[in-house]
Amino acid sequence: MKLNDWIKNKTYHHSDFEDLDALIAEKEKKGLKISLCIPTLNEEKTIGKEVVIFRSELMSRHKLIDEFAIIDSGSEDKTREVAASFGADVYLASDILPSLEPRKGKGENLWKAIYQLKGDIIVYIDADIKNIHPRFVYGLVAPLIYNDETKYVKAFYDRPLAFSEGVRSSGGGRVTEILVRPLFSLFFPDLAGIIQPLSGEYAVRREVLEAIPFPIGYGVETSHLIDVYAKWGLSAFAQTDLDQRVHRNQPTRDLGKMAFGILQAFLKRLEMMEMISEMPKMQNVLKQFVAQDRDFEAVDYKIVEFERPPMNTIPEYLERKKELGL
Repeated sequence: MKLNDWIKNKTYHHSDFEDLDALIAEKEKKGLKISLCIPTLNEEKTIGKEVVIFRSELMSRHKLIDEFAIIDSGSEDKTREVAASFGADVYLASDILPSLEPRKGKGENLWKAIYQLKGDIIVYIDADIKNIHPRFVYGLVAPLIYNDETKYVKAFYDRPLAFSEGVRSSGGGRVTEILVRPLFSLFFPDLAGIIQPLSGEYAVRREVLEAIPFPIGYGVETSHLIDVYAKWGLSAFAQTDLDQRVHRNQPTRDLGKMAFGILQAFLKRLEMMEMISEMPKMQNVLKQFVAQDRDFEAVDYKIVEFERPPMNTIPEYLERKKELGL
């Protein structure tokens, strides 16, 4: 499929899928089960609202979601207590597959959700969304329900840094536009058509998630796109406009750490796919600076993009899958 054709035919707006009764009827006709996962770390301020809205609108009022779980990295605030009090199933990532050495990172939570959850489709939603709405789920799962060819659906949206009445102001996406889109344009031009490759909201079929590796840190979204593209091609993807996402914006220093992790995962894939050769050994320490008056202090951050293997290579998962009839 040519990129322009893909953009035209596989780019949706959430309003295309507002008829939830029709969507649920198609889901039931195809015998699909849908699991919702929210990975968390210290999100007590926003997680309660997300749980309430998704459970009330998409489990009680409309039965689109069959399973809803919080996978937590070890929050030091009341994230787990708040989520559980509003009815979500809550798990510590370190308690899932305890035979494996625990790792810290969002990608770890996403990977372990494959083991823990039972859905044919898993939809991931970030925990820090202030304007949460059911469209964040139905806008992503609908292309998978209606189109059997589609395997992986990404969200895109405006990310306002400030509000002006009557103006749909757009901001954010700095790492995408400065790093990821230029890299995709150089090495994987088709993937440059994905409007927000780093969005934390996406829905994926189980057979895809269980067949690809998961970086545990910043590189997980970028790596997913490359790995899915390599196995299934551009036609496997779709993307949905969710209008606007309001959340906290990260300082530039933190974006530097994100870019450092993404680059590690990206270059590893170029080497694995033999797109580059004689790759030198990469360092995993990022140097940044803090200034006080005329004094500058170098601060080192060790960022290692450890990767979990495809879940379908884990014996415990294969046994659980057999037991559950997945």
